[in-house]
Amino acid sequence: MTLEAAVRLTEVLLALALIQQGLEHLAGDRRERWLFAARTLLCGLVIAGVAGPWPLVGMGGLSLLILMRFQGPYNGGSDRMGLLALWCLIAAQLLPTQPAREVAFGYLGLQLTLSYAVAGGVKLINPDWRSGRALADVFRFSAYPVSEALRGWADRPRVMRAMSWAVIGLELAFPLSLAAQPTLIAALALAGLFHLANACLFGLNRFFWTWLAVYPAIVWLQDRVV
Repeated sequence: MTLEAAVRLTEVLLALALIQQGLEHLAGDRRERWLFAARTLLCGLVIAGVAGPWPLVGMGGLSLLILMRFQGPYNGGSDRMGLLALWCLIAAQLLPTQPAREVAFGYLGLQLTLSYAVAGGVKLINPDWRSGRALADVFRFSAYPVSEALRGWADRPRVMRAMSWAVIGLELAFPLSLAAQPTLIAALALAGLFHLANACLFGLNRFFWTWLAVYPAIVWLQDRVV
């Protein structure tokens, strides 16, 4: 995959993810509606490939206003990854030399890899994750409306322990998948299914769309350096 193709695919996927997020604010106060309506319009221009890269620059400016409005990335990790992707894309479009653009876009792929590896390391040193107790609490106390049958899974300690170690293993092993493109594609498929399950079971839909948008960066990076 060429740099130009990977950047373009990431732009479109990120724009779609941000449109989905913006729809959540249609019922917000007037200032929020204007901010996210403007961002949605710019996302449409990105998808259409019109006036690039200036719609991305406009989205970057709006991202600063949104950060001020909510006093930070109010939705945690998914917003941080979305901001990182947006500004890496802006740099990959505007930096004056090809090597500099490659570094900016490659940094996005590197951060995606670290997002899994660091998350796995944090879970590994946490005894509640190793025992399955932390995952059981996710099932038991999820703030999103889930069925009682799903919450009942928290009462299956062996299942929770096995699932916890499966998640830890997937996250820690993710960097190893960069050794070859087939293993990377398989790892991305598993990681995507993991995010999809979280979206379906716990309502964490932002993570699915935002992380999916960044996948072209790691595919390009693996092809570029291995």
